[in-house]
Amino acid sequence: MTTGSTESLRERAAAALTAARLRTAALTDAVSDAELTAQHSPLMSPLVWDLAHIGNMEELWLLRNVAGREAMRPEIDPLYDAFEHPRAERPKLPLLGPAEARTYASEVRGRVFDLLERTPLEGTALLDSGYVFGMIAQHEQQHDETMLITHQLRSGAPVLAAPDPSPPRGPGPATSEVLVPGGPFTMGTSVEPWSLDNERPAHERDLAPFWIDTVPVTCAEFQEFIADDGYRERRWWAPEGWEQIRTHSIEAPLFWRKEGGQWLRRRFGVTERVPDEEPVLHVSWYEADAYARWADRRLPTEAEWEKAARFDPATGRSTRYPWGDADPTPEHANLGQRHLRPARAGSYPAGASALGVRQLIGDVWEWTASDFLPYPGFRAFPYREYSEVFFGPEHKVLRGGSFAVDPVACRGTFRNWDLPVRRQIFSGFRTARDA
Repeated sequence: MTTGSTESLRERAAAALTAARLRTAALTDAVSDAELTAQHSPLMSPLVWDLAHIGNMEELWLLRNVAGREAMRPEIDPLYDAFEHPRAERPKLPLLGPAEARTYASEVRGRVFDLLERTPLEGTALLDSGYVFGMIAQHEQQHDETMLITHQLRSGAPVLAAPDPSPPRGPGPATSEVLVPGGPFTMGTSVEPWSLDNERPAHERDLAPFWIDTVPVTCAEFQEFIADDGYRERRWWAPEGWEQIRTHSIEAPLFWRKEGGQWLRRRFGVTERVPDEEPVLHVSWYEADAYARWADRRLPTEAEWEKAARFDPATGRSTRYPWGDADPTPEHANLGQRHLRPARAGSYPAGASALGVRQLIGDVWEWTASDFLPYPGFRAFPYREYSEVFFGPEHKVLRGGSFAVDPVACRGTFRNWDLPVRRQIFSGFRTARDA
């Protein structure tokens, strides 16, 4: 997104909020009220909690903080504070029911649109370029992705549908890996108007040259690791990862099972053959790290990933996206839940970076070797709980987004993070090696 006139900013904010709410409705209307209130996995909230939390966050930041209005339902604030109650405990809370949650979120949104029409999008850090409206649109889309994960975890007949990605167009990648030159580049951003605090500020990083996979690691490649007893060889695993797979008898990516010599997977209620050409999905950081060691490679650092994605050697500058500064289109990347699966490795040549690396945006979140840490000069904004409380070695950084990520919450500087044991997320990886 680029800055522009106030009316253009209002239109962008309204469009982003509308797109998010349409997706929220599709994800919550797809199941019965009983399934909305059920907990489909202790790892996730009931869908009805996410729905009301979206409305509560919107009310807190836009109606109370920006407009200065009194709380609509102050008694529910503790129920929808993400730090107050762990996900596993949320079904026991006196949550709003489906009808109440829908009504509440709708009433908040109606007032927010009135606010957007008459609020100057300048004058404070929260309002400049419509930042706070963009923040709320991103927050809702992030919860939409969370709800899509819940849909993947639920049992029963499929309730979601989407067309498969088109086969790759144009020539495939010429090489399996790309050399990224050494030297400085600009990491992060100080100008992207809706960037979140952990993406800021822009700063220079100087890296040694390295090689990085042209495309993410595929299911077929990961099956070679399994067939070579990768899950049974302790030498490939970090100690905590080895303990994790032994304790939980993990022998393949989440949702995979072997039947009659064939690997199958469950995807949104459908059982299908594991597709060889797709990027591998639902692997933990430990699994990604073990595969990289087995392949005599390593995971790229976060800085290496971003340089491969943003550095243009012809100009020496860092672009907003791998393909340049233009907003994503369906020709560039698999985003926005247009499909319910990654596209085949080698897809989207129009989305390749200046160096020729493909599918850095969309398809699968990519684990990196890096801990989630602040950039030099980091300043928490507008609240510590978005990023700062998660900094440290407990969380690993993921980059690039997935098919489940909306473009509003995905860019070359966007940083995601999670615990290295997480597998239910739409996570894959690519590998690197020193030059």
